[in-house]
Amino acid sequence: MTAFDVVSPEAIAEGRATDAYFDRTVESLSHAGRNPHVVAEVTADQFPTGEFEVLAGLKDAAHLLEGLDVDVAALPEGQLFDGGPVCRIEGRYLDFAVYETALLGFLSHASAVATKALEAKLAAPDSQVLSFGTRHVHPSIAAMVERSALIGGMDGISNVAGGEVIGREAGGTMPHAMMIAFGRGEQAEAWRAFDEAVAPDVPRIALCDTYEDEVQESIRAAETIPDLDGVRIDTTGSRRGDFRHILREVRWELDARGHADVDIFASGGLGPAAIRDLRDVADGFGVGSYVSNADPVDFALDIVEVEGEPAAKRGKLSGTKEVYRTADGGHHVGLADREGPADGEALMEPLIEDGEIVRSFDIDAAATRAREDAALVGFGEE
Repeated sequence: MTAFDVVSPEAIAEGRATDAYFDRTVESLSHAGRNPHVVAEVTADQFPTGEFEVLAGLKDAAHLLEGLDVDVAALPEGQLFDGGPVCRIEGRYLDFAVYETALLGFLSHASAVATKALEAKLAAPDSQVLSFGTRHVHPSIAAMVERSALIGGMDGISNVAGGEVIGREAGGTMPHAMMIAFGRGEQAEAWRAFDEAVAPDVPRIALCDTYEDEVQESIRAAETIPDLDGVRIDTTGSRRGDFRHILREVRWELDARGHADVDIFASGGLGPAAIRDLRDVADGFGVGSYVSNADPVDFALDIVEVEGEPAAKRGKLSGTKEVYRTADGGHHVGLADREGPADGEALMEPLIEDGEIVRSFDIDAAATRAREDAALVGFGEE
């Protein structure tokens, strides 16, 4: 028993974070003296569907399979896909069988978060869009959520420990709890204490919707904190009314009093539709549950070749495959030993060779790839 209900990294690395039937499989095949050489593929859809998603979680997947006697190929992290394999494993089946559960989990959840993050970012590509969602998920996966959000194009993260894991500094200013701790009527004291206490490099963003009208609190904040960078409006849904009108009014009244340089940040239950509606009246957005609560991509791992011969369960496509991106944004799936589309770029790249990782994992490069590929395939277009 442990204090927290968290499976340890050691258990994952040892293959114990598995479904029990994989242990039964190992026992049965070992008893029968069978351990075929196979090719297995991780796939969400057999054929292209036109519904693209972003591949993420590859760093964890690579370290999971590192040291095993396998070769692995995969799409680049940040690549968009809508069918065909995203990862391929070749080796003796018993060398990787018990890792299927963790492998699918690493790829499924991270890819979903990255996809939702890309949707949110593309809703306001010229604005700052921040990841605020780790409070909605188990804290043990905070780093995964933040890393995947960045791959999807988010401009910043909020979770301190998650940032430490992925080598990024978390950002944030003040919650309603801090304002309430000072008390009604003491908003100016709260903003002033924040300004005096936090490091100079922390943006001066004042939360302006705790007790009074958003316009009045925003004006007071701008008059209280010299060089105020911005105000954040996080009005709860039950009191929000016309959020766009509220933000327009805040902007107007700040400008009228000489505070045109004070930005407006919006947060609270926002998704792509709301962001598109507000992007001309807000300078930035905090996005939480829309990204962090993404439903995992329904990946499955299937054996497609046994001892050099095509093999598959009913409903799945046999044979080792390649996937291609064509110049018109098409995503094509074909057998790896056949010629691909004339203008197609093969997307599967070596990830592990003879048990060693042969690829690096750069968050910024993955984010750039996601954004460029999104433009190519028309992802996120209104």
